[in-house]
This record gives sequence, structure tokens and C-alpha cells, in this order.
Amino acid sequence: MKTKKSEVKQSERLQSLDVLRGFDMLWIIGGGSLIEALARSTNWGWMNVISGQMQHAAWAGFHFEDLIFPMFMFISGVAIPYAVTAKVEQGVGRKSLFYKILRRGILLVVFGVIYNGLFRNEFTGWADQRIASVLGQIGLGYFFAATIFLYTKSINSRVAWLIGIMAGIAILQLAVPVPGHPAGTLTEGAGINAWLDQMFLPGRLYSDTSDPEGVLCIISAITVTLMGGLAGSVLRDGEPASKRKALKIAIGGAVLVIVALALSPVYPIIKKAWTVPFNMLAAGISAILLSLFYFWIDIKAWTKGIPSYIVLFFKVIGMNSITIYIGHSIINFDQASKYFTGWLVPQGVEPRDAVAVILGAIILEWLVLYYLYQKKIFLRV
Repeated sequence: MKTKKSEVKQSERLQSLDVLRGFDMLWIIGGGSLIEALARSTNWGWMNVISGQMQHAAWAGFHFEDLIFPMFMFISGVAIPYAVTAKVEQGVGRKSLFYKILRRGILLVVFGVIYNGLFRNEFTGWADQRIASVLGQIGLGYFFAATIFLYTKSINSRVAWLIGIMAGIAILQLAVPVPGHPAGTLTEGAGINAWLDQMFLPGRLYSDTSDPEGVLCIISAITVTLMGGLAGSVLRDGEPASKRKALKIAIGGAVLVIVALALSPVYPIIKKAWTVPFNMLAAGISAILLSLFYFWIDIKAWTKGIPSYIVLFFKVIGMNSITIYIGHSIINFDQASKYFTGWLVPQGVEPRDAVAVILGAIILEWLVLYYLYQKKIFLRV
């Protein structure tokens, strides 16, 4: 990773993508915890319902929390036509681009291992270190999806790759038996996902039997990034920002959602196994959100008055998303917030669970990112 301190030409960036990425990251750096704290403090029925969406589904099913990670992978895919295809069209060699893509993938895998606590405790060997990670899966998903875009020229070829990977995952999960379990076993800790993790994933698994960022999960999640890349190709279709593009992406997203829900009775929606219906549902919702943000920001330019502050709030987070993802783990913003907001914490409430402390932490995180934004310092991998 290197720090680039340079002006970002706004005309060369897809504004809605930065804002959507910031919206996504907000839930990781404290937005979800804030909703849960508000539900506990008010005990309002509708707030409790929303709060329930801030936890992952136990296994099969889908909550809002299950959207956050795949949406980030989808967004990284949307950027591929701008970062890769555009460079090819400008005459940049495919070999140099491939090495740049490979470097990004490797760095994210390494940062993922560090995020998992490589230096936190005494190192006792790689067998006790979790290698799989969210950052690693994002990096590998981007690497394979960007490589496909790099070495294919037509949309049809890229769609063929997408369908091929999804078909392969479906066959493995539904038709291939493993020792001790028949074909189609999709229960936690059993089936093809768990078997592959136990056989081939180095280091410690997230659970005793499998990892939600394991071998088959990584391969399956490539499709989410690929679907983001296809959406990015629509946005970069040569003509200026248009309602037609937004509508095309929204329709594509709606079709994915409908197909995923139609398949779910026989092929469950499971985030921890990254089943094909889960990927389609998450990518479909992400596409619909992308179309809305694109319509609001890049087409209608509804960024005057109060909306401009909303755009700035999310944009500041989105343009340094990896910075705050890692920083949120390393720096105790809750403790710093408690220093200023502790007097607002009601008796009997743990400070880390208090609305004031969580809100204060989000504000502190944003102010750090705003300082970097003002200084035009952006961490790129």
C-alpha cells in the first residue's frame, strides 16, 4: 500500500460510487452498533425490528448485515472498467496491468492476515493464525474478476465466465458428496464448503469446521465482483450519465433478486457458504442501490443544500474506506469518545453500548477521514 498525496480530478471519478462505498462502510465503523444502541435505549417496536437486521442471519436467510460485505465486493467490481478496461483502451500494456492487479490482491491478503491479529499476540506458528479474511477475499475476488476483464474483450465472454463460475459452485454445493455427507448437504460445518476448508485452507479456521471466507466462498464471491464489473461497464458505456443506464442496472438488479428468491426454496440463501442465490440476491440489491445513488448524484446532481452535506459525509468515508476499516480495528475510537461523552452515559449502561459513545466514535472517525480528505491523502492498494 502506498500513500498518494495528490489532487483527485472529480470529473474522472464516478461520484456516486464513492458515496455508495461510504454508505456501505458506515455500517462497519459503527452505524450498525448505533442502531442497536438506539433500539435498546428506546425499546420502540419498529426500532427493534431494524436492530434485528444489524446481525447476520444465523445460517440460511438474509439480513441487512449480510449485504455489507458483498456490496463492498460489488462496488470494487464496478470500478474495474474504469481502472482496467480504460487503461487498456489508452494503450497501457496488459502485462503491467496484470502485475498491478496481482500486487493489489497480494497486499489485501497480507493486510487481512495482519487485521486478523498477526502482531496482536505472541506468534505461535501459522497453524494458529487465521489466514482467510474479509480483506483477503476482497483482494482475491478483485484479482480474478479484474483479470477476466483484462483478458476478455466482449461482454458475452465476461457473462460466460460469470455463468460458468456460478454453475460450477452450484454443482459442487448441490451434486458433489464429501466423506460423511451426501451431495447437497448445506448445513453449518458440513458439506463441500467445510470439507474443502478442512482439507486445503491453511491456518486456523474461523470456526472449528469451516470458514465464511474459506476456499469455496472465495471462488464463489468472485461472481459478486464480476457482476459489479458488468454494472460498471454499463455506467462507462460512452454516453453521458443517463436515466437509461440507471434503469438498465436497476432492472438487472431486480431480475437477480427475483431469481435468487425463486431458487431459495431448493437452493438456500446462505452467506456463510456464499451460495449462488446469496450472491445473486446481494449483487441484485447492490445494483438497485447503485442505480439509485447514480440517479441521485450523477444524473440529477441533487447535491445542493442539505443533500450536499449528506454526499460529503459518505464521500469522505468512501474515499478512504480501507484506511478506516483497518483503523477502526487498531484505534480504540470508543475509548476516545468516552473521554468526551462519558457524562452522557446513563447509569447501568456499559459505555461501549451507549448511544452517545458510539455516535461520538463515528464522529471522531469521520473527522480523521475528513482531515485526510482535506489534505488530499488517500490510501490506495
